[in-house]
Amino acid sequence: MFKFSTKKIVRAGLVAGLYAVLTFATLSFSSGFIQLRVAEALCLLPIFLPEAIIGLFIGCALSNLVAGCVIYDIIFGSIITLIAGILTRVCTKPIKRFYLKVIVGGLFPVVLNALLLPVIWYFAYGELEMLYILQAVSLLISQSLSVYLLGAPLCYGVKKLFEKTQIENIEE
Repeated sequence: MFKFSTKKIVRAGLVAGLYAVLTFATLSFSSGFIQLRVAEALCLLPIFLPEAIIGLFIGCALSNLVAGCVIYDIIFGSIITLIAGILTRVCTKPIKRFYLKVIVGGLFPVVLNALLLPVIWYFAYGELEMLYILQAVSLLISQSLSVYLLGAPLCYGVKKLFEKTQIENIEE
């Protein structure tokens, strides 16, 4: 059972804030038809921090809102992030090896965003119907870069921080 503590709420808020700040700092290439959202590196955090799931959801919603996305993109794009976070947490929990956790956990934000965001964009913005494959491939590449190239080292650092400082893990 997930218990809300002050520490967990603060961690969720920090993840949301960091996601939003990273997106705003890279806004010129973190939103739009072809995007590289550096903040998606945080999508592996649910492996260690279940509260990161809600932080990612809120951070994504705030980022999409400030970036000027339409309501469908704000709502459903954030829901994709929420679902990816939940699946990352649930599917990596039984895995013991760190590198397998990262590989499996990263699949959800990469694949769900690549397959579903172009559909949302079609309904939200209209004219992108013929470009689905191009958008899906572009997102597959950019999400893979953010999640695996940036997120894996971040996740490794968080793991080492937990081990070194014996920070209260959420498994209690």
